Amino acid sequence: MTKNKAGAITPEDAVKEMLKHPEKIGVMVGFKDLTRLHGKWIREIVFGTKDYTLQAHRGSYKSSSLAVAIALIMVLDPTHNIIFLRKTDNDVAEMLRMVAKILRNQVLRDISMVYHGVAVEIITENVDQLSTNLWNSPMGSPQLLGLGIKSSITGKHAQYVITDDICNIDDYQSSAEREHTNLQYDELQNIRNRGGRIINLGTPWHKKDVFRKMPNIHRYDCYTTGLISPVQLAQLRKSMAPKLFAANYELKLLAAGEAVFDTPPETDAELPYRCKGLGYGHIDAAYGGEDYTAFTIGFQDPRTEEIYLYGRLWHKNVQKVLPQIKEDAERFEIWKICCEDNGDKGFLRDLILSETGIWSSSYHESQNKRLKILTYLRQCWPRIKFLPGTDPAYIRQIMDFTETAEHDDAPDSAATICRFFTTYRWEGKS
Repeated sequence: MTKNKAGAITPEDAVKEMLKHPEKIGVMVGFKDLTRLHGKWIREIVFGTKDYTLQAHRGSYKSSSLAVAIALIMVLDPTHNIIFLRKTDNDVAEMLRMVAKILRNQVLRDISMVYHGVAVEIITENVDQLSTNLWNSPMGSPQLLGLGIKSSITGKHAQYVITDDICNIDDYQSSAEREHTNLQYDELQNIRNRGGRIINLGTPWHKKDVFRKMPNIHRYDCYTTGLISPVQLAQLRKSMAPKLFAANYELKLLAAGEAVFDTPPETDAELPYRCKGLGYGHIDAAYGGEDYTAFTIGFQDPRTEEIYLYGRLWHKNVQKVLPQIKEDAERFEIWKICCEDNGDKGFLRDLILSETGIWSSSYHESQNKRLKILTYLRQCWPRIKFLPGTDPAYIRQIMDFTETAEHDDAPDSAATICRFFTTYRWEGKS
């Protein structure tokens, strides 16, 4: 590294050194956990010349690395624009906020001064667009445009086309979702400029998902990054279904049709006296058709954190079984019954109160049902004991659950209770 006449390192050499190890830039802008591995990812995104696909396990800071890389591209190559795609518009807004925060950091302003003689400034910023004073487009397009994967991309063009997690568990569960994602990815070939690049980040979920179309794949599972200790991996493995762990951390494709809950918990446990008054009820309601009404009462022992469940399952409209629900609720002395209001706008909540006299509340469910079961019910499964009198059909529906199961009302209700005891909130976000 050269020095000026006074023996100090020049700004130009300082910037060159940082760009050799861009993970240091990430640390300076607030991402304290970035390592040399992340520096390698950032350099490939910023300085690579070919299409590039990065598959890395959950919690590997790939999105943090991408945010740093996008900010650097906007400063180092401001004559070319970027189109960034994620699964949903909300996810896009999150990334653009991260990039904007990085661009405002003094280290990016210093790099801009060295390269352009002027500090970078943000002149346009909203949920889906970001432009700096370094950008000058005769077409009036933004320097960075963010889009959800389901947005219309026809007619748009960019030098850098970047996708981040455009494939998720929805693509695993739905062939229609996979097909739509695949078609949108095909369209990306038409929006990148001649000589431009397509850069992909994410996790594969299905043998027919969009990753089979992506070139130049670099894979980093939980065993190769060194970012998760063996103890942490063991805890993660216990907290979720094996297939969910395989997809998120080992980058192995999920196998459909396999049972998730292989050993039933004890079914003869009596409710400890210290759990009295700590119970909650939950209804997964059916209003007709082939669905079942599932009712779950849950208690958590404050000393041992064991969870006691009592469950009923009826192939009936929820209104026809409210007397039985009231009888069980009074027998177990629970004081609150919860239900989601996504479909009925609070109708069941009001009906429970009027028909049973038990206080009821509703919540808006936004978490993917299968993911909720695979996460919370699986995580709590070793600590669950079913109380005497639990409907055998209720337990059987849980034991028969697979990611492709036709009916999942009982495991969904049980998972909602488990999520409450894990997070102490009813509503969940995907």
